[in-house]
Amino acid sequence: MSDVGTPSPPTTSVDKPARVLGPQSLSLSTFGPLFALLLACGFFASQSDRFLTGANLSLVVQQVMVVGALAIGQTLVILTAGIDLSNGAVMAFGTIVMTRFAVDYGINPYIAIIAGLLACAAFGALNGTLLTRLRLPPFIITLGTLNIAFALTHIYSKEQTVAGLPPQLTFFGETFQVGGTDITYGSVFVFLMFLAVWFVLRQTASGRHIYAIGNNPEAARLSGIRTDRLMLAVYTMAGLIYGIAGLLLVARTQVGDPQAGQTDNLDSITAVVLGGTSLFGGRGSVMGTLVGALIVGIVRNGLQLIGVPSIYQVLITGILVILAVAVDQLARRRQT
Repeated sequence: MSDVGTPSPPTTSVDKPARVLGPQSLSLSTFGPLFALLLACGFFASQSDRFLTGANLSLVVQQVMVVGALAIGQTLVILTAGIDLSNGAVMAFGTIVMTRFAVDYGINPYIAIIAGLLACAAFGALNGTLLTRLRLPPFIITLGTLNIAFALTHIYSKEQTVAGLPPQLTFFGETFQVGGTDITYGSVFVFLMFLAVWFVLRQTASGRHIYAIGNNPEAARLSGIRTDRLMLAVYTMAGLIYGIAGLLLVARTQVGDPQAGQTDNLDSITAVVLGGTSLFGGRGSVMGTLVGALIVGIVRNGLQLIGVPSIYQVLITGILVILAVAVDQLARRRQT
């Protein structure tokens, strides 16, 4: 942010650092995770004949689409040097709202979906408001709202799973065939979400401002960016995306489950970190997050195919996260 404080117009001083530290670094931050993904695919293909079948790869994509959607919102938050521990619990609350509205109250399914999305967006707005007004650390704020969302989910659901959902809520779980392989509409929709957010971050002023805040929030504020307003928008949008993830979860499981999403917050952070986005903010790519989510899905699926117990899948995932953060830390030290 070396241009901050110069006589040049605010837009010039904002655009320069955002272009240097954000979009132009995408290829570098994505290359490593992409290489790791290809390496994992090659290894598991050599170990199992079933790995590269269309049915198995489609299953992998279906398994990661919910966490992938959560990770989109998590990426937006982490790019601002924040973190959101509440996203899995918020998603679960949204699923209970939309399923109970549609099934127990008989409300129009589309209105029920909107209600669930708005409930999640409200949690995002709450996180953003506490951050910008009280200046509390994002870790503490989202840890608190995680517990609030978790409790409300179980209170509102009365610990009961909601079944018998209308087709409008399960549409994204339906499939169509490509070359004899079943592909869910939800998988395609999540990929389109990644493309849309990638475009916003790379091609719009708001996207460049998100990178600028992550790099140096004070310098971004001094250069003319309304940092509080943008941070509130980021957390609210992230909450809305968690609601969409909830709709995808409902479509995949065909029920509203109050027990859902309890570890998805950690899985979403894992996907973001493995995708090359820096936990220190200001550097990374949402397409890298897509690669990171696929790495998690591929590793777990491949280990399962070759008969590795599930506890070792968790162990290996943890090791990968530590390695990814260590590489990011070393890269930052070299830059300084």
